[in-house]
Order: sequence, then C-alpha cells, then structure tokens
Amino acid sequence: VCDPDVGRIIIAYQDEGNSFYGQAIVGTVSGTSISFGTPVVFESAKSKDFFVAYDTANDKVVIAFCDEAGSDYGTAIVGTVSGTSISFGSPTVLNTQNTQVQGCVYDANSGKIVVVYRDSGTSNRGTAIVGTVSGTSISFGTEVRFNGNNASYNIKAIYDSSAQKIVVAFMDGNNSNYGTAAVG
Repeated sequence: VCDPDVGRIIIAYQDEGNSFYGQAIVGTVSGTSISFGTPVVFESAKSKDFFVAYDTANDKVVIAFCDEAGSDYGTAIVGTVSGTSISFGSPTVLNTQNTQVQGCVYDANSGKIVVVYRDSGTSNRGTAIVGTVSGTSISFGTEVRFNGNNASYNIKAIYDSSAQKIVVAFMDGNNSNYGTAAVG
C-alpha cells in the first residue's frame, strides 16, 4: 500500500526465514528504483493472508491477516510510519473462526477500514466487517454477510471514490460459481 502522507510504500509479508512470522517493511521510490528500511515483525507467530490499507484520516496503516498460530483467527493491527521504519500497536481479533482474509480497504467517505474475508468456520460465507482506527488500535463492528448464507471464494474489494461505496466481487460457490458483485 502507498502512504501518500510521507510518500512511502508499505509491504506486509510472511517471512519463511523467520518462523513464518508476519513482517512489514517500508520502501522509498526514487526514479526507477526502490530502497527499503529494516523489516519489522508485527506478529511473532506463524501468519498469512496479508492485506494492507492506508487510513488517510488517521495517517495509519492497517494490516489484516490470518493468525495461523492463533487458531486461524482473523486479526488486524495498526502501524505508524516514521521515516523508513514502521511501529505497531497490539493486534485485534476481528473474527474468532477460521478466517481467510481476502481484502482490506479504506472507505474515505466514512473514514473506516473494511475487511472482507471467507469465514471458513461458517461454511466459507463471504463476510465483511468495519474497523475504526483510534491511535494505534482498531476496533470492529458487527460482521455482515454480503452473499447471504452462501459460500464465497476469490473475494476482492475496492473503494469507489466517485460513488463513495465499497464494491466486493467474488465467486458465488452456491450459484454455479458465477462471478458476482455487491455494493456496500
């Protein structure tokens, strides 16, 4: 994700060389090259499925991911970029089921983060949840199913700034695997 306030790129990844921990790194683009700061561990446990959004109202980075070491719960953490480094608050669980996070977007109209995921703990239902950043923490509202009680796969989400809406596209597992979209 790009942090437009400081002109940096933030990448989140699983570091196989460090016990599959979740790490983030800040990059600086100059011309046709990029340089990086020092990687920072944000989850000292095996984790995966990283999606990153930048909250412009709070000048924070939000990383949503699956905490493999924590029963595969959906989790999010808030980061603050300073120069070529990033620091983090404490992680917050967003779903206490087996969660496959598939998107994290910032809704500029509401000033909120929206995380979309496949809730494997409830028959792979497509689910969205709204997060509110405060300082270095994030809190979440109530989960909402965007595909009724149907299984959803390959979920992607984007913020439409013209319409001020979130658009979620996915494969509807209970409707012949048709490509489907919903507006939130």
